Amino acid sequence: MKKIALSLILACGVAMAAEGNATAADAAAAAPAVDGKALYAKCAGCHGQDGKTKALGKSAPIAGLDAKTVEEDLKGYKAGTLNKHGMGGVMKGQVAAFSDEQIKALADYISKLGK
Repeated sequence: MKKIALSLILACGVAMAAEGNATAADAAAAAPAVDGKALYAKCAGCHGQDGKTKALGKSAPIAGLDAKTVEEDLKGYKAGTLNKHGMGGVMKGQVAAFSDEQIKALADYISKLGK
């Protein structure tokens, strides 16, 4: 009798674990994609809608930079290790709350500006 009860408990536990994994996978699949264009709205005030403005008259235009460079730069600003054109402090504040996924989407969007 103990073996049967133990088998039932184990079977229920496996079924519940499988259900939990399916639910997590379903939730991940249903999550909306990160919108680089929407994130760029925060950047447009300084860099311009087309990314061709020198931010605060200091930085080079960002339109059309390759996505890898933009992603690395944004991560450097976020970490506080990058200070291009003396803009490290300003940029750190701008990207501090962005996740890696958001930074990647934003970098991809910026790389397509001006093309």
